[in-house]
Order: sequence, then structure tokens, then C-alpha cells
Amino acid sequence: MKNILLSAFALTAATLAFAPVANAADVIPTSLQQRRLEFLDTQTKAVDDIQKTRLEFLDSQTKAVDDVQATRLEFLDNQTKAVDDVQKTRLAHLDSQTKAVDDIQKTRLEFLNNQTKAIDNLQDARLEFLNNQTKAVDDVQATRLASLDTRTK
Repeated sequence: MKNILLSAFALTAATLAFAPVANAADVIPTSLQQRRLEFLDTQTKAVDDIQKTRLEFLDSQTKAVDDVQATRLEFLDNQTKAVDDVQKTRLAHLDSQTKAVDDIQKTRLEFLNNQTKAIDNLQDARLEFLNNQTKAVDDVQATRLASLDTRTK
């Protein structure tokens, strides 16, 4: 019985000696699980933060692409307006040139008409001059004949 009592006492002492270690062993796995859960939780939060950052980046890129597209469309619209303005300017220039050519043609025709009138007036003046000369010659001839007539008489 002493042996049994001694064994029971040894078993009790061993149980008391190993109980805190056994409790510590239970606590360590629990705290390890907590640490693992906390680590996984922080990783999940980090992944969520990374996902948020990526989504924000993609959103800002999308906005930037939209802004670039809007800028390009605005630029093309301005170019189209500039081309239209250039076309209007060219047409206005060609129209004014056509009017200038018409004015030049009118001026040339007026000049030619004036020259033709001047030539007609010159012809009239020349004919009149020749008529006057002929009359003068006739008068001279008449005067000479009259002078000769008077001499012969």
C-alpha cells in the first residue's frame, strides 16, 4: 500500500508539476491561433487596401483617359472650326479676287471704249482738218485764179 500511496503521491506531484506546462501548451496554441488570425486579418486588410489602391488607380486612369479623349475631341473640333474658317477665308478671298477681276475687266473695257471714242474723235478731227486744208487749197486756188484773171485783164 505504501507503494500505491507513493505512486499516487508521485503521480499527483507530477500532475501538479506538469499542469502549468500543460496549461501553457494550451495557451500557446490559442495565442498562436490568435496570432495567425491576426496575421491573416492584417494580410486581408492589406489585400483590401491594395485592391482599393488599384481600383483608385484604375479609376483615376479612366478619368485621365476620359479627359484625354475630351481634350482630343475638343482639339479636333477646334481644328474643324479652323478649317471651316480657312475655307471661308479662302472663299472670301477668291470672291474678292473675282470681283477685282470683274472690276479690272470693266476698267479695261472703259479704257478701250474711251480710246475708241478718242480715235473716232481723232478721225473726225483729221477729216475736219483735211477738209479745212482742202478748202484752204481751194481758196488759195481760187485766189490764184482770181489773181491771174485780174492780171490777164
